Amino acid sequence: MRRPPRPGFCLVARRELRWLLHDRTALILMFGVPLFACVVLTAAFSNPVIRGLGVVVVDADRSDTSRALVEQVASSPGLSIVERAGDLASAARAIRSGEAIGAVYVPADFERDLKAERRPQVVAFYNQQFLTAAGIASSSLSDSLAAASKRAVIRAAPKASRIGSLTAETITLVNPQRNYAQFLLRALLPVVIHVIVTIAGGYAVGSEFRRRSMRTWLACAGGNAIVALAGKLAPLFAIFFVIMLTVPLLLEGLLGVAFKGDVAMIIIAASLFLISCLAIGALLQLLVRDLALGLGLAGFIVSPAFGFAGVGFPILAMNAFAYAWGAILPLRWYMAVLFGQAARGLPLSDSAPAFATLVALATVYTLLSFLRLRSLAKGTLIRAAAPPLPATIAPRGMGTAFLAEWQRVLGMPGAFIVFVGAPLIYGIYYPQPYLNQILRKIPIVVVDNDHSEISRRIVQTLDASGATSVVIHADGLPQARAALDRGKAFAVVDIPPDTERDVLKGATVHVPIYADATYLFVFRTISSGLATAINTLSSELAAGGARTDGSLIKATLASSSPAEVLLQPIFNPVGGYASYIVPAAFVLILQQVLLIGASFLTVVAFAQRTAGAFATVLGRGIAHLTLFLPALALYFVVLPHVYGFSTLGDPVQLIALVSVFTLATSFMGQAAGAWFKYPETPTLIFLGTSLPQLFVTGFSWPREAIPEAAQAAGYIFPSDFAIDGIVRINQLGATLWEVMRDWRALWIQAIVYFVLAVISAFLVKRRHAHG
Repeated sequence: MRRPPRPGFCLVARRELRWLLHDRTALILMFGVPLFACVVLTAAFSNPVIRGLGVVVVDADRSDTSRALVEQVASSPGLSIVERAGDLASAARAIRSGEAIGAVYVPADFERDLKAERRPQVVAFYNQQFLTAAGIASSSLSDSLAAASKRAVIRAAPKASRIGSLTAETITLVNPQRNYAQFLLRALLPVVIHVIVTIAGGYAVGSEFRRRSMRTWLACAGGNAIVALAGKLAPLFAIFFVIMLTVPLLLEGLLGVAFKGDVAMIIIAASLFLISCLAIGALLQLLVRDLALGLGLAGFIVSPAFGFAGVGFPILAMNAFAYAWGAILPLRWYMAVLFGQAARGLPLSDSAPAFATLVALATVYTLLSFLRLRSLAKGTLIRAAAPPLPATIAPRGMGTAFLAEWQRVLGMPGAFIVFVGAPLIYGIYYPQPYLNQILRKIPIVVVDNDHSEISRRIVQTLDASGATSVVIHADGLPQARAALDRGKAFAVVDIPPDTERDVLKGATVHVPIYADATYLFVFRTISSGLATAINTLSSELAAGGARTDGSLIKATLASSSPAEVLLQPIFNPVGGYASYIVPAAFVLILQQVLLIGASFLTVVAFAQRTAGAFATVLGRGIAHLTLFLPALALYFVVLPHVYGFSTLGDPVQLIALVSVFTLATSFMGQAAGAWFKYPETPTLIFLGTSLPQLFVTGFSWPREAIPEAAQAAGYIFPSDFAIDGIVRINQLGATLWEVMRDWRALWIQAIVYFVLAVISAFLVKRRHAHG
């Protein structure tokens, strides 16, 4: 007779691995969702440099000189002239509709005023609501128009300058290619994995309360809570550890993203990171003892963690709540170790504080999970019964399906939380890291090699700037570079020797700015702030004590730059990060909440009697629309006013687009939910896809840089078209006609998913009828 296996770690681990390999939902969660995220994100960022952003040209002069200027813009690799409009109104329509990110306006009599040295003004408009694309477009427009201006200087007769000038010259030390795809991939893949790991840990533990047996689990461990917890989470740790190791191999081997730091520290940090995430997922389940609720809480914590980790918006600009909350999330500290080692190659001592915090968090969350499990093991282990389904009206047609869905939402705590509680909580919680909007007083280092009156004025001007703050006066570039690498500063201003002498002799002095281009938003803000401060001081020097808007300074400027280039941001003119990211994220949040809720309720509805497939799907879809009306009003009317976002659109046209988006999402959730066996399955499947969806919509990363195959993957979800259309109507004041592409696509999705939902409902009902 075969002896029974001995209780212990191996028995628990074997039991868990056997269950994971036979549970289809677990397999999709562990392998399918990471594969989807990896393929979509890698494809989306396969073009590391953004090129061909659309620009409209309004040439009111139509002279040889203006045509030469337009040709200079067209030759910029980052830009592509998509239209030559007759007026600014046509250019504005092109920007609102998404055909272009910016416009160049050349005024009438440009050539005549240029020859008369009247310094005509060329205006470059760019849509700053799409902040990433706007940063590239404004830089390309500035460079190309400046180059055209220099050509005009070359053609003009040289004139003696009364006094020299200062000009900022940016040199990137970290990420010199300004490859933001490299940075985003290195950050986003671990973020997606940490979402999946946390909910996988919660799924493994939470399933013991209802679908499996907690008594059996503890018996396999011999009643030892430590052995039970370690054995249960060990197979997941091993699987995700291999996935975590695959990510850097993929980045370096396939995409050429270099790894610079200590391999051992990263491997240990990744292990601690996985342990922390698994422990958080397990702890939440052990606290609430309800699988669906525990998964919802896990999603609430890990889904927005990307913002609290300081990856998109820097930690130094966050409010107190966001800073404190992010400090207890393992993701923030793992990212600090990852970027310190992988991107910068810092000494181990510089990454030690973040590493130590990661150790502490892994220890605390694991200890809390163990203590909670031991407490439960000492009590009476009763298998949780499934909550009773709410009584609903007898199904007869579309109207009764509508009423029955309302009864389910009002009668089931889990459904009520999804449809009412989740939108309210996310609407307040998600924007917190970004609410300070813009960066102020970014720390910089100054190396003064001149020690003159002018160099001291440069330092004072930089320190007085709203964008920067001089925190270190370094003796040389090695000391300044060390401060930059350690994250104590984001740029180094190196004032060259003999600056004052060269300026007084009438020469142009180039002031090198050594910057960290890892973070696009920080790099753009600091480059613009330093250039503005130095140009302001240069104008003051040229004025020689005269008024900076007087004829003397104008004559001096005309001698070096005969045309004035004005970069004018439109829509989100201050460049607020919250105004940029939150409106788009709101659409994605609403989709994911409704997608999970509709699928969840479909599983419940099919366990009860329902009307015909057509009437059931349509009635439930309309119910979801009416149930979601408060959330839609909150996200698109109330919260934008509370947070100070622009709302320029026509409410009627906004409601029309949002309604179709809601119906398409509901029908998609019903079509998917018909094939799910358990109500918690939608959370497991859909939660990990949120971040990849956001980055293929063309909002966070321009469509011009996303391959068509990756864009096609985004077309599966209604949020792809809804984000573009809703943001353009609500924030840019576009009309439905101007977002006709999105409007038409959402209608197609609504019809297709409605048909699929009806077919799925019919097939599932017939399968149930035949046993």
